[in-house]
Amino acid sequence: MRSRQYGPDVLAAGSQRRRPQPRRVAAEPGLVVEDATARFCGAVVLCEKDAVTLEDRHGTRRVFPLSPATFLLEGEPVMLVRPTGPAGPGAQRPGPAARTASGSVAAPPSRAKVAQASRIYVEGRHDAELVEKIWGDDLRDAGVVVEYLGGIDDLPAIVGRFRPGPGQRLGVLVDHLVDGSKESRLAASVQSRDVLVVGHPYVDVWAAVKPAALGIAGWPNIPPGTPWKEGVLRALGWPPDTAAAWQRILRSATSFADLEPEFLGRVEELIDFVTEPGSR
Repeated sequence: MRSRQYGPDVLAAGSQRRRPQPRRVAAEPGLVVEDATARFCGAVVLCEKDAVTLEDRHGTRRVFPLSPATFLLEGEPVMLVRPTGPAGPGAQRPGPAARTASGSVAAPPSRAKVAQASRIYVEGRHDAELVEKIWGDDLRDAGVVVEYLGGIDDLPAIVGRFRPGPGQRLGVLVDHLVDGSKESRLAASVQSRDVLVVGHPYVDVWAAVKPAALGIAGWPNIPPGTPWKEGVLRALGWPPDTAAAWQRILRSATSFADLEPEFLGRVEELIDFVTEPGSR
């Protein structure tokens, strides 16, 4: 029986359609790209004759061959080439790498990611808004959701409902976490391999914003027994409106440099905990 004719063999030499070559881009330090499998995203830190070294937001470095490897630059397939003097028509040079408010190298634009099972909880709404403003880009890139407790007394019940375990970690940020306090006792009662509770020493997250960012000499000392926020407003001569005061404080915090190290370090610690490889 005569076989049907399906045309030329698509696997025969010379029969395949030529694919357009990706655009060539100079691998300048600071350029943020993803490898072709989209499993590693980082900034160029070193480019040698046949290889390029990328560093991600955690400081992890990986080396990739320059050719024929294809990378993604803002979603576009490109081929990295070694920088050689002034850029010519064959290679375009990027500007400085974009940074997020947290100081991390900004990841290339990508499709919305599915939220991870791991979560970060903070104590109140103001804490959540400050974390979102400074670390929002990083958290969205990692697929990590931030929620707030509404009060430290709710922590044991929330941990119980969350049921943390491998692949479902819980990180918690607590205000005024000092030895011997109620907060420290509650934190100790829920700590485990998959639950990390950290805190800062401030009575309220307002004080985690550096006074210089607000143009004040310092946060006033409020006598025990006096509601802290109301006392701060009176001492600073601000209108007695805590909601308006918070918006003023939040507007003043434009980057990680406006936050106190004791707060900054604890949030970074939580992000690292819930995004650690193998934990999501």
